[in-house]
Amino acid sequence: MDKRTLLLEIGTEEIPAHAMPNILSQLKTLAEKSLTEARIDFGGVKTLGTPRRLALLIDDVAATQADIEEEKRGMSSKIAFDADGNPTKAAIGFAKKNKVRPEDLITRDGYVYAVIHEQGKPSAEILQTLLPKIICDLNFPNNMRWGDLDFKFIRPLRWIVALFGAEVIPFEVANVKSGRTSRGHRFLSAGDFDIATADDYVDACADNFVIVDQDKRRDMIVQQINEVAASKGGVAEITDDLLEEVLYLVEYPTALAGEFETKYLALPAEAVITPMRDHQRYFPVKAADGALMPLFITIRNGGKDYLDIVQHGNERVLKARLEDAQFFFNEDRKKSLAAHRDKLKTVVFQEGLGSVYEKTERLVKLVEKISSLVGVDAANAIRAAELSKADLVTGMVTEFTELQGVMGREYAKLDGEAAEVCAAIDEHYMPRFAGDGQPKTTAGKILSLADKIDNIVATFSRGLIPTGSQDPFALRRQALGIVNLLSGARWSLSIREVVDLAMDLLNITDETKRDKIQSDVADFMRLRIRNVLSNSTRYDVIDAVIDDVDDVLAVMLKAAALEQFLKTPDATKTVQSFVRVSNLAKKADSAEMIPEQFKLDAEKVLHGAFAAIKVATDELIAKKDYLGALDVLKKLSTPIDSFFDSVMVMDEDLAVRRNRLALLKSIDNLLAKIADFVKIVQ
Repeated sequence: MDKRTLLLEIGTEEIPAHAMPNILSQLKTLAEKSLTEARIDFGGVKTLGTPRRLALLIDDVAATQADIEEEKRGMSSKIAFDADGNPTKAAIGFAKKNKVRPEDLITRDGYVYAVIHEQGKPSAEILQTLLPKIICDLNFPNNMRWGDLDFKFIRPLRWIVALFGAEVIPFEVANVKSGRTSRGHRFLSAGDFDIATADDYVDACADNFVIVDQDKRRDMIVQQINEVAASKGGVAEITDDLLEEVLYLVEYPTALAGEFETKYLALPAEAVITPMRDHQRYFPVKAADGALMPLFITIRNGGKDYLDIVQHGNERVLKARLEDAQFFFNEDRKKSLAAHRDKLKTVVFQEGLGSVYEKTERLVKLVEKISSLVGVDAANAIRAAELSKADLVTGMVTEFTELQGVMGREYAKLDGEAAEVCAAIDEHYMPRFAGDGQPKTTAGKILSLADKIDNIVATFSRGLIPTGSQDPFALRRQALGIVNLLSGARWSLSIREVVDLAMDLLNITDETKRDKIQSDVADFMRLRIRNVLSNSTRYDVIDAVIDDVDDVLAVMLKAAALEQFLKTPDATKTVQSFVRVSNLAKKADSAEMIPEQFKLDAEKVLHGAFAAIKVATDELIAKKDYLGALDVLKKLSTPIDSFFDSVMVMDEDLAVRRNRLALLKSIDNLLAKIADFVKIVQ
């Protein structure tokens, strides 16, 4: 079968770097789906991209669409043919509808079938419609329109290359006609160039100073950065996010080093690195001992000519940034971090919820409460809470907002605050982004919990609960941080109690509103817990333990214990027994029973077994030894089965019935302290 390589290159003006990974992923998905639905066989699919182009390169694309051969069932043969075996009007109509002759209808199993044969069309013909549709179906967070066109795209289209082997696939999108002509590097190439065949694409781009394969470009960037850093006696600090951004800012990368005055090394390291990395997209260089060197590495979108001029320009820009940092640092240090705190009274926390100063006052109270509940000393966390937001009004953080918490930590160190207090000021914002770590100090953990719960309750009180993809206050990340922090620290904490205090401190007095906030917070936390557990836990186990999420650690431990218990030989029989109890326990009015009224041996034995293990089970549950509790509870399985085999629970005597149901209700209440076993799938 004839197979060819398919190339689609969408040439644009510069696309924002952060958008590129998602666009390339979309492009791959759309291509695979479109070709599959069009019955065009294909091999490997690769997406390539630079700031000015999105490219799709697909191997082994069939030259012809696959044929169709299918059967469609019609009416019964009794209706399709008359007594003489001739097709009726119904059969003739069915044949015509399916584009076959009546005499070609076949009979099987009492029905008539139309066997449809459809020969595949040339792929090149189908691609004329398929490729422009792929372009139009791409979605972007922000779109542009240009000229008088109704067409929207992330940036204006400038050229399109569409090649099926050596053949151009002709179509037009936004007044741009497809062809074989692409564009080289803006400054290094001669301009436009033709691509002979789709297989020549990557090499043709390279000949025109465009490294179109982002994987190869990434490897080049990393290698060059490391080589330049090593030549200067240092090691470059390459973060994934900065590397990904730089990757989609250049088409032909060349690394170069620059220098800055050593006097700026007197600033806290982050005060130098942040302007360098977050504002200028430079990679910092560190010595073997981890100390910051007066060097940076940047990636030029071009060759090695005139690197000294490029270096000088980058050094000049960074110098201005570092001068700003030096100025703001010196101004900030004219008074202590604590002295900045009073200015927080002028900064609004959220609309209708007072100032950031008032928030820090709430944090102090919340820290005291949380420390008491988890049994740790509150002194350092309280001091950290008082100072936690003071750096927000410093010149350094006002200019470089990424440094919130970091500068608070550094200024607190310079003021002689306790080491744990300094660390907590920075740590309480963690995790700042997906994949970030958790606070390490006890004070940092306590303050982080207080800050996140206050943020969630305050925002929910305004009715701003995240929906869909909208989460402007990053509350999902904060709730996830609470879950991971509590489970990691193995702290048992009543979320409801802390939320109650947070509402008191926010002067929320309406009981209906308070109940709704409690319910909303519980639902919000439940989803985050479910997300965490779903990575390693059976869905039915999660369903069985997720009802009450007041104690996050308890939920996590119950899930782990139940998952482990279900792997034991006795699990299936035990769960079946527990489910029988739960199903009938629903009919009980209460768990109040009269043991003296049990007359049958089976009910006496069950009551005795329950009474014997209840205290031990409760003690194990109190210690959060849920696996141990399950190991004890499984001893009820045999007496439960004997009870159901020998005892008529729904006795005609109401008093007898009520007492037996109360026994089952008592057992079910004990089981419910661990899980709802009805939700376990056997």
